[in-house]
Amino acid sequence: MSTHWNDSQPIYWQLKERTVAMILDGTLAEGDALPSVRTVASEFQLNPITVSKSYQALVDDGLVEKRRGLGMFVRDGARKNLVASERSKFLNDEWPAMLSRIEQLGLSIEDLLANAIKKESDNR
Repeated sequence: MSTHWNDSQPIYWQLKERTVAMILDGTLAEGDALPSVRTVASEFQLNPITVSKSYQALVDDGLVEKRRGLGMFVRDGARKNLVASERSKFLNDEWPAMLSRIEQLGLSIEDLLANAIKKESDNR
């Protein structure tokens, strides 16, 4: 996890979003323990209350569970639920704005695909 925080959102929210991204990309698998609040606070020089608030938001979203005396763990089904939720958010919120911008710029499907293919070949 990067230690760079931006000023546009509260740090606890950014930490939550980074944890969500780690669940989505498989860095944190279902059943995996999250690092302790103290470990994260120390590593990123954060107030433990900030980390606790982030972890509580993950619990509230049903992505992690508290196990008394053991810590926080990624819940079964968390990734599947996240993928469904993120897809819906993308299609309903982000994609219409992107589509509008694509239309404003007069880009065609062919332009977009050609650019994607070029980037793919550049990354090889």
